[in-house]
Amino acid sequence: MDSIVLESVSKPFRHRPVLFNWMGRERTGETRALDGVSLNVSAGRVLVLLGPNGSGKTTTLKLVSTMFLPDAGRVLVGGYDTRMNASQVRKQVGLAIATERSFFPRLSGRENLEFFAALDEVHRRCRTQRITSVLDSTGLLEAGDTLVMKYSSGMYQRLAIARALLKDPKCLLLDEPTRSLDPASASRFWDLVRELRDQGTTILLTTHSFSEAAAVADVVAVRQKGRLVGTRKLANAKAEQLRDFYFSSIGELDQTLELAESIA
Repeated sequence: MDSIVLESVSKPFRHRPVLFNWMGRERTGETRALDGVSLNVSAGRVLVLLGPNGSGKTTTLKLVSTMFLPDAGRVLVGGYDTRMNASQVRKQVGLAIATERSFFPRLSGRENLEFFAALDEVHRRCRTQRITSVLDSTGLLEAGDTLVMKYSSGMYQRLAIARALLKDPKCLLLDEPTRSLDPASASRFWDLVRELRDQGTTILLTTHSFSEAAAVADVVAVRQKGRLVGTRKLANAKAEQLRDFYFSSIGELDQTLELAESIA
């Protein structure tokens, strides 16, 4: 059964020059973060999105989480359409993005999680236990009562992951989750990802590390200029093999675009 489904999804972002465009360098137009992308993620599997900066990886996560809605096509999570049944989708999805900035710096990590647990409708009777559990899973149990303003960037990143885990989501969306983590914390995090997968959680994440992708992914999908240019199931694949697949995939698209432009 597919847990996450994208059907011919397109998401353009239209832009226009700022009010005082003295140099005339900015032009109106649009950027297509997703351009007719179709993708299926089976339940209890880890799919890793690879691609250059600006290829639409984070936008994909935000579409699945209902932060964005598709301009064309549709996104299904657990059978629910993100446009028609957004509240049902949000109950199933936990999201941690690399640019998370929503925590209150003058509250402790635990107090922040108590606030977001209430927003996520985590039952009051099990709220304290759940917060302690996610703090422990992310290595923040001892720092739980420390003010967030005193957290390092790595601790802040781990708190974002803890927040995503609060509602025990069926689908976990992670944007460059080890971006600020030290090697020990990163290793512990990947152990957590494997554990969640074994428990049946569907995980969709982005990374720029071939070794990390090869270590945890069941499937990788390569994105380039808003398009899906390659998918591959991993069966004991090495990082070097994944690297070759990645560059061959994005290279083929570049050649196709150059040919189309020369014909035009």
